[in-house]
Amino acid sequence: MLPSENRLRRREDFATAVRRGRRAGRQHLVVHLRSGAKDPHAPGESAPPVRAGFVVSKAVGGAVVRNKVKRRLRHLMRDRIAQLPPGSLVVVRALPGAGGADQAQLARDLDAALQRLLGGGTR
Repeated sequence: MLPSENRLRRREDFATAVRRGRRAGRQHLVVHLRSGAKDPHAPGESAPPVRAGFVVSKAVGGAVVRNKVKRRLRHLMRDRIAQLPPGSLVVVRALPGAGGADQAQLARDLDAALQRLLGGGTR
């Protein structure tokens, strides 16, 4: 499970990541990354945590399938939070084929998208 301080909850934060961040698409998902964004809601001078949110529409499948995809993506993202710069906002949007994808396929797509966004990959 993704820790509470690493969850993206506010609509404005989702919009910021999608509109002002970079994006990388793969077969089963699209990742939006806003690097090092300052968190206006965080008190103090400490480095803000990386926060991630997930968008899984009805096009992916029924409620059971959507929740399964969200659980898988949260689990995968938990292990990758440390790779991202502090204060980053990440939105992972599942595409319709994600409902039929297994954990390994989602992991490959997520890794490839993050690698590209962090400057290590090509198209």
